[in-house]
Amino acid sequence: MNTTLTLSQHVGKVAACQSLGVARASLYRFCQPSDLTDAPQRLAPPRALEPTERQTILDQLNSKRFVDQAPAQVYAALLDEGQYLCSVRTMYRILDQHDQVRERRNQLRHPAYQKPELLATGANQVWSWDITKLLGPAKWTYFYLYVILDIFSRYAVGWMIASRESATLAQKLIRETCQNQGITAGHLTVHADRGSSMTSRPVALLLADLGVTKTHSRPHTSNDNPFSEAHFKTLKYRREFPDRFGSIQDARAFCQRFFCWYNTEHHHSAIGWLTPQIVHSGQSAAVVAARQKVLDQAFQLTPERFVRKPPQPPKLLDRVWINPPDLKEPE
Repeated sequence: MNTTLTLSQHVGKVAACQSLGVARASLYRFCQPSDLTDAPQRLAPPRALEPTERQTILDQLNSKRFVDQAPAQVYAALLDEGQYLCSVRTMYRILDQHDQVRERRNQLRHPAYQKPELLATGANQVWSWDITKLLGPAKWTYFYLYVILDIFSRYAVGWMIASRESATLAQKLIRETCQNQGITAGHLTVHADRGSSMTSRPVALLLADLGVTKTHSRPHTSNDNPFSEAHFKTLKYRREFPDRFGSIQDARAFCQRFFCWYNTEHHHSAIGWLTPQIVHSGQSAAVVAARQKVLDQAFQLTPERFVRKPPQPPKLLDRVWINPPDLKEPE
């Protein structure tokens, strides 16, 4: 490049680059000062504000009088008082240089909610509970269905229908359900969303007295409580589910039939097509073994119908998660 520069002093830069096969842009870059400190400093425009003036404007914008107002409001108010500091656009530039082009008042910052990660390897380890509305006989009338579900067995361990949503009623249902299931301290986690009854003080004190751990979903995240959501869908997609219930007695009678069917007759796809009662009572292994005998007999009678391998019943899950942890290793 030095040769090109020397030759350019005699024949010109264009001819020198053409004769030596060097791009002119490379020669120009070579001629640029290597250190930015050697480059000429850009002078401030003659109309620019002085540093003291800029600080005065910033102090005015952040004053107690104007801290809650937009620059346009400040500009107009000062004009009415016979004072001109700068244009509205200049006020925004000064604020931007100090990272203040945003809401400058103290704002409530919501905490970062932790994703619940709950594991159940057996019955009565993790319960999920929620409340859903059932339409009443007239418009704007509802009945409230409380349901507590065991996430491992999908067994509805407790339910109740009431005319209102109440923390006291939820407290009563949880206490009775724990007594019926023989829950001991330190062995159960109860998960719910962030409804008023779920986060209420009476429910929290009750769970603390019972030695039960409580967890909550993140706000506006239905996937954190998937088992209750899926259960309510099973309820409301039943063919016999009515558009409206004529009375609270009708709603209780319907739910009595539904939960009897759901716990004892409904073969749930997520638990190997077993019923929740079988899984909850610990009879899964015996039932699966009996099913395997039936399939073995069918294979012995007609093996040609099973092309790939002998038939097997669906495998039982040994663990159920709410939000399983991400096991991927960071790249």
